[in-house]
Amino acid sequence: MEEPPPAKRPKIVRGDDDYMPGNILEIELSKFMTFDKFKCKPGPRLNLVVGPNGSGKSSLVCAIALGLCGEPQLLGRATSVGAYVKRGEESGSIKITLRGNSKDEVIVITRKINTNNKSEYLLNGNIVPRTNVAEAVKRFNIQVNNLTQFLPQDRVCEFAKLTPVQLLEETEKAVGDPQLPEQHRALVDKSFVLKSIEVSMERHKGTLNQLKQQNAELEKDVERVRLRDEILAKADTMKKKLPWLDYDSKKAQYLEAKQRENNAAKAMEEAAKLLNDLKEPIKKQKEEQAVLDGKWKKVDTHINENFQKRAEHLANADQLDVELQGKYKAMQNLRKEEETRQKDLERIRKELAAAELELENLGPSDPGRQEEMKRLRAEISDIDYEANQVLKPRISHVESEIRRKMESLNTCKERMKGMDNKVTKYLDVLRDAGTGKIFEAYNWVQEHHKIFKKEVYGPVLVEVNVQDRGHAAYLEGQAAQYIWKSFITQDPDDRDLLVKNLKCFDVPVLNYTGDVDQRRGTFGIRNDMRALGIYSRLDQVFDAPIAVKEVLIRQFNLDNSYIGSKVTDERADEVPKLGIYNLWTPENHYVWSKSKYGSHMSAVVEQVGVPKFIENSSNAGENEKLKSQERDLEASIATLDDDAKRSRDKQKFLFNKSAELRRKREEISKLFQEEKEKRAGILRRIEKKRDELKSLEEPIDRDAEIAKFVDLANNLNIQRFRNAMKLKELLIECVAYRRSFIEKRISSIEFDAKIRKLEADLKQHEGVAIQATMQFQNFEKETESCQQQLKKSKNIAESIAPLTPELENEFHKMPTTIEDLNTAIRETIYEARSIFTLNNNALEEYEDRRQKIEELAAKLAAEEEEHGRSNTEIEEIKDKWLPALRNLVAQINETFSRNFQEMAVAGEVSLDERDKEYGQYGICIKVKFRQNGKLEVLSAHHQSGGERSVSTIVYLLSLQDLTNVPFRVVDEINQGMDQINERKMFQQLVRAATKPNTPQCFLLTPKLLPNLQYSEACSILTVMNGPWIRQPTDSNLSTLYGRKVNHMVLSAVPWGKPNVEGTTSRCM
Repeated sequence: MEEPPPAKRPKIVRGDDDYMPGNILEIELSKFMTFDKFKCKPGPRLNLVVGPNGSGKSSLVCAIALGLCGEPQLLGRATSVGAYVKRGEESGSIKITLRGNSKDEVIVITRKINTNNKSEYLLNGNIVPRTNVAEAVKRFNIQVNNLTQFLPQDRVCEFAKLTPVQLLEETEKAVGDPQLPEQHRALVDKSFVLKSIEVSMERHKGTLNQLKQQNAELEKDVERVRLRDEILAKADTMKKKLPWLDYDSKKAQYLEAKQRENNAAKAMEEAAKLLNDLKEPIKKQKEEQAVLDGKWKKVDTHINENFQKRAEHLANADQLDVELQGKYKAMQNLRKEEETRQKDLERIRKELAAAELELENLGPSDPGRQEEMKRLRAEISDIDYEANQVLKPRISHVESEIRRKMESLNTCKERMKGMDNKVTKYLDVLRDAGTGKIFEAYNWVQEHHKIFKKEVYGPVLVEVNVQDRGHAAYLEGQAAQYIWKSFITQDPDDRDLLVKNLKCFDVPVLNYTGDVDQRRGTFGIRNDMRALGIYSRLDQVFDAPIAVKEVLIRQFNLDNSYIGSKVTDERADEVPKLGIYNLWTPENHYVWSKSKYGSHMSAVVEQVGVPKFIENSSNAGENEKLKSQERDLEASIATLDDDAKRSRDKQKFLFNKSAELRRKREEISKLFQEEKEKRAGILRRIEKKRDELKSLEEPIDRDAEIAKFVDLANNLNIQRFRNAMKLKELLIECVAYRRSFIEKRISSIEFDAKIRKLEADLKQHEGVAIQATMQFQNFEKETESCQQQLKKSKNIAESIAPLTPELENEFHKMPTTIEDLNTAIRETIYEARSIFTLNNNALEEYEDRRQKIEELAAKLAAEEEEHGRSNTEIEEIKDKWLPALRNLVAQINETFSRNFQEMAVAGEVSLDERDKEYGQYGICIKVKFRQNGKLEVLSAHHQSGGERSVSTIVYLLSLQDLTNVPFRVVDEINQGMDQINERKMFQQLVRAATKPNTPQCFLLTPKLLPNLQYSEACSILTVMNGPWIRQPTDSNLSTLYGRKVNHMVLSAVPWGKPNVEGTTSRCM
């Protein structure tokens, strides 16, 4: 079932608020192209967007296209949406408000874009897919990709290059019935299909005739081929019997193998029966042998147990013997100990008497030695106190002070080294900037600094320190470049000497007289300055020696140059009111000056550059301070070293004296200690001997101990006798077990010999049985192999020729042996080969062509049917499309011709019809701009650029009465027109805007001619750039335009500053 045709576009009717459904009510941009913020409310009819080139008019066109689901490619600018985000920003947004079907209904479409080429769509504040927004746009027939509705500046040339065919396609999309482009496309597609069918039919007819003619020529050869094929078929039938004869042969072999297998099976069964008869007696003999084995093994267990018992008793006998010998030895030791005790008593009595005599001869100790030791101890204590408690802390303090001074000295040297590295870096910068011999000049001044009367500074770049990098950029921008390589003296003679010696190095020399500028006021920031973001003055943001700083201030007026913030940048026009005429901000440098011929101010604004010379560095003059500090530290360290050396020498002397006294005290103490230790040793020896004597004199009963050992020895002898009797009984028992074991073991061996004999006989019969089994297995394998070959032969025969009753009857008529059958086959083949044909493949070619003839005939019939159906469909569509299109072009031509007549020129629009070549149909525009000329087709060869622009805008105006689009956008179409054509074009636009149902129109232009005729249907939107744009007033608008118009000023601040929101004002 065919789909119903799309409904015709409803005619758009203007409402009470003078707006039509789909008109743009408001456009709001954020961070889009040249705008930070932008908002405007277009009028319902003709909107003239006026502004200089680069002010952002085309940004408005881009916003409308992208905001209404357009792709970046249709604008002819960047190909990615991220390129439309304002430079320096990450994201932006477009917000377009469309009028709905009533004045109370609005559709708000928002598109958010970012530099990653991502988009997010919002419909009435809700996030939705792009398709939802596209459907809302399509609802009002908004076509931003149609050049007749939306013509951006970068695609004006594309419209002029449209061919008649392309112009017809764009016109069909923009105006008239929405079915027209669909019908046109259907006609083009179906006519292409129809041509393809016709070409295919002609080709198939020719091929069919050719195939029929070729088959007629082959009919005689086909008859001979068929006869030969019949004979060959008979030979093939004979060949089919060959595998069945082979099958019969294999079947006979299989039956013979099966008979041999059965005979072998009987022989194998007989051998197995005999083998079972021989195994039975062997089994019985083995069972009896197992009983005997159990008996002798049991006796063997008793023998092992008897052996264990005898071993235990033998071990017990050995133990008893050892214990008995121990008792005898203990009795001998008691007798020897008593003899030894008597000898020790006599010896100790003699040693005790000798020790008592030695103690008596030693005498009392000398008391004078103790007094001498006390005196030496006191003197040593006094010396140690002075050395450790007085001199040692003093030395430690001095050494600590020396270490601290050394650390300061090292730090000072490191800082001086760092300063030298920074100086080298600055000198490299000056050399790279063009002062090639700055190193030589600096080294000369450093080597000869002693010959100057006063301090010489330079180069200035080395002496200046700026803590903030931004301030460094201001100072470099304020001061001339020559100053950074200059040297500064403080005495005229030093200046002359320096000029004479540095002349060859090409460096300036300046002399500072030392006078202070009395007119310079005290630095201070007033409240009104602080309110504008001014926070400092240029002479306060750097450090330098006084001479260097004064030269910079006087040379470059630093004390009158102020520094502000970004707030100051935004309110820069208020700064001159504070009496400040030189201002630095993070981005710009402002210099104001008063005119000599009036009171008005002029300003020069430059962008702040990047500092090339100055970087963050140490304090000015710090190098000299560090050198002075180094000299002071070295002198202080030398003094402390002398003091420490004297203290260490005195401490060493005291230590030596204390050591001598200690040596003397040690000698006296050693003598006293030796005497004391000798006396104590003698006393200890006497005490020890007395204790030993007392211990030896205690009485001991040796006879009782010996009697005790005798009783223990008698008990051990009794136990030995009992153990020997038990061993005798175990030996008798062991002999009986041995005799029984031998008897039973011999009986088992006799049974084993009988079993081996029976097993030998069994093994001999097993060989016969195995041979019978192997023979059976071989015959079984042979039978299985014959069976497999039989099955294979049958499968081959059935695959070649399945046996049917008819085929079996034919086989009975043929030879019954393979040799005879092969002979008959060869004879039949020779008979077939004797039939001669010119073309052996004639039959195959004939049948193949016959099949192709049938297929082509079927295809040709189907194509004829399809051709008739397609032709009918084309005629039906053409009957609907062509009259409607002719009527549409006639209406466009009527309006186009009338508009050209009103401009005192001539023009017409016609439909270029090409019969059934529907893809070549087009709209032909012919114009005439001269009285004596003739109508010429609109092209770059016949008309100028301005004439083509006029023709384009008139053609677009001619579509307005027929179009059902809510608005149209044309960007700078008047460029290239002369004043006459531009004025005519404008009057046509104004006249069209006053018609009842004319769509909303946006015309962008950088200028308008003076004294143009406006109407209340016109709205003028002015886009201007600049930091001091004045707001429009009623009086100046009335003076400018001379009649009542709707006017909106859209101000854009340069360098990306926030835009001033447009406000609508009525001018009388």
